[in-house]
Amino acid sequence: MQHQKQPTFRGFIRYSLVIIALMLVGASIQPANAAKYAAIVIEEQSGKVLFSRSADSHRYPASLTKIMTLYLLFEELSSGRIKMNSKMKVSKIAAGRSPSKLYLKPGQTITVEDAIYALVTKSANDVATAIAEHLSGTERAFGKRMTRKARALGMSRTTFRNASGLPHSQQKSTARDMARLAVAMRRDFPQFYDFFSAKSFRWKGHKFKNHNRLLSAYTGTDGIKTGYINASGFNLVASVERRGVR
Repeated sequence: MQHQKQPTFRGFIRYSLVIIALMLVGASIQPANAAKYAAIVIEEQSGKVLFSRSADSHRYPASLTKIMTLYLLFEELSSGRIKMNSKMKVSKIAAGRSPSKLYLKPGQTITVEDAIYALVTKSANDVATAIAEHLSGTERAFGKRMTRKARALGMSRTTFRNASGLPHSQQKSTARDMARLAVAMRRDFPQFYDFFSAKSFRWKGHKFKNHNRLLSAYTGTDGIKTGYINASGFNLVASVERRGVR
């Protein structure tokens, strides 16, 4: 991907120890996409902002939405209300979601553990809807739950309407809010955080590679999620740790 020239940011990447929770929206900065760009880089422990560009401007989160879907799924796991081997049934609505997907069939089931890997690596939209329906009955109800949780985490400029990040005119977030979610994910669910460093996932004889190429290309990266829809461009929330600094 080509990036707009930003000397301060490039200098930071070259000389600093780490980056955390970097969200690049519209990362291919061509003239038509320049207005979509937004980013923030923070140091986790202190909360110090090391770089910021349009960090509080509304953007479409695309599949970064699935970070919140996973946050709520991890809450259920932590409470014991579901287990890793719990099976979730796929509805006709879930099966009908647009790609990226596992092409699940109505009536088919998927375990919670497989669903986590499917969201982290393949970013499967059918699986995201199956999770939403399993936890809240309908995806609409789950979207309201996601928004309530966003407010509780301090994500004051975020509204969710679905579990996947598929286009919805009212589903908006900001780079700063996504950084808050990234920090909360690691803080609240350290026992599950390793899922985000999975480089691949096998399902029904097929191997799906993680869309987050930084896991292999940038030392210290251990998550978290990529996304893309036409309305936003390419999105990324990344977490990196080097020498004990994140």
